[in-house]
Amino acid sequence: LNHYEQNTDIISTVEFNYSGELLATGDKGGRVVIFQREQESKNRLLSRGEYNVYSTFQSHEPEFDYLKSLEIEEKINKIRWLPQQNAAHFLLSANDKTIKLWKISERDKRAEGYNLKDEDGRLQDQFRITTLRVPVLMPMDLMVEASPRRIFANAHTYHINSISVNSDYETYLSADDLRINLWHLEITDRSFNIVDIKPANMEELTEVITAAECHPHQCNVFVYSSSKGTIRLCDMRAAALCDRHSKFFEEPEDPSSRSFFSEIISSISDVKFSHSGRYMMTRDYLSVKVWDLNMENRPVETYQVHEYLRSKLCSLYENDCIFDKFECCWNGSDSAIMTGSYNNFFRMFDRNTRRDITLEASRENSKPRAILKPRKVCTGGKRKKDEISVDSLDFNKKILHTAWHPKENVIAVAATNNLYIFQDKMN
Repeated sequence: LNHYEQNTDIISTVEFNYSGELLATGDKGGRVVIFQREQESKNRLLSRGEYNVYSTFQSHEPEFDYLKSLEIEEKINKIRWLPQQNAAHFLLSANDKTIKLWKISERDKRAEGYNLKDEDGRLQDQFRITTLRVPVLMPMDLMVEASPRRIFANAHTYHINSISVNSDYETYLSADDLRINLWHLEITDRSFNIVDIKPANMEELTEVITAAECHPHQCNVFVYSSSKGTIRLCDMRAAALCDRHSKFFEEPEDPSSRSFFSEIISSISDVKFSHSGRYMMTRDYLSVKVWDLNMENRPVETYQVHEYLRSKLCSLYENDCIFDKFECCWNGSDSAIMTGSYNNFFRMFDRNTRRDITLEASRENSKPRAILKPRKVCTGGKRKKDEISVDSLDFNKKILHTAWHPKENVIAVAATNNLYIFQDKMN
């Protein structure tokens, strides 16, 4: 039980809302924890609003599929916020099979002075009521309530790996290994299947869908990536079923670097459009690539995340780490990108200066207000004093999920069951 309890805390997704004031995490135990940024106070100028727990709720429970004799994990695979329309906040959360739309709202007043109920809430004898009172709203301690408003179920045979809210804010897509569905946020009993790559004979299966995302401005355009390292851009105006892509992005393989692991490490684990909508970024096992949507034959930028692991692929295959799915994210202005690595390292690349940095998210070196020191990995030859040798990297400590505040240099990094929030140092 202890082992299970520890595992349920493992963070499985991290997502800022559109304003960056809220940050949601989902974990293996099916819980969603929302952090809210504190308002900056006048007397504490040094502390730019910190994030504190705002609401915690159980989003998904473990289930059992009796027809297939399969346990359905409660683990939250993805969270996506909807833009705020009123005082309440809405988010979508998905496990392997079911997507839920949650409403998070505040209550700080309660009604008192009912006519038909006494102070304890018991119904009164109607004959005793001789006067008519107008109930009044009295202040009370703030309560944050999470309630499921919609449940979108029974549309995925395989495990959901992505959900993405469309720019019309009325529809969203959900993707599993072989199919992508388009939903309307108000309609739960049906969805449109817009991509289906399932072969008639499953023995002919050669690739699966690994991630999918809607374009940030054009509600008819979406992309999906595959385990073969390719990305397809589809236009829903062209056909109802987007099996025929509009654009096909693939980098030709360098024959000299071909190895037994080439196919595995070329599988794309994440795809993200830039905020501008002009570029998209893909993450494979060893690198991050930035593609111009107008150029399909090769990426415009390639960044090596941990090239020193190329010689270690054999042992990474044996311990299954080679199948880890790292995510990637853009900063608010699309000028920098971030992705995770092993040993609780995460990498940031500045697209303008082409400079990059490796930082570590761990308890030892993250005292509040402490400045993060860059880390260096020694790849051979003599190890310098501050360098870490490749052989001493801990592959159990991995940063798969990161998020960047949409407007500021504030980042959230999930290191197994710890969430770290870092911000630019004050001048």
